[in-house]
Amino acid sequence: MTAPTHDPLTLSLSVNGETHEIRVPARKLLSDVLREDLALTGTHVGCEHGVCGACTILIDGRPARACLTFAAQMEGHEVTTVEAMGRPDALSVLQQALHEEHGLQCGFCTPGIVVTFEHYLRENPDPTAEEVRDVLSGNLCRCTGYQNIVAAVLKAAARMRGEAA
Repeated sequence: MTAPTHDPLTLSLSVNGETHEIRVPARKLLSDVLREDLALTGTHVGCEHGVCGACTILIDGRPARACLTFAAQMEGHEVTTVEAMGRPDALSVLQQALHEEHGLQCGFCTPGIVVTFEHYLRENPDPTAEEVRDVLSGNLCRCTGYQNIVAAVLKAAARMRGEAA
């Protein structure tokens, strides 16, 4: 029987279109690698059980929880974080709508919500308020400002469809 190794692994991770070579313990979580090794602190860690959605990132274009994913699993996959969704001087349509509709509150949950809905609005560009609430149920807002978040997502969807909002 072979004892498990605790030697660090060398990984090649593709994050936000850039390739990073890093050495990390085999069991290090993707959320920790993003924050600690790659300084991408937009991915927040809340519950560490995948319930709150604050650590939501995209893996190959699909939402996933970074706190439930080992970094070693990401070789050969494309990881996208909230940092790729917009910049302070060039917010995405959704980020701008969240700002205008006061959907940010304390901001802790905001990165996960932005990532979740950037993906969702590409898949469903004309959601109802009920559909937005259903998707939002996967992201917990400690400030409980859900109404403003729903309004922002609907506003962003309308703008993305080319409608005045």
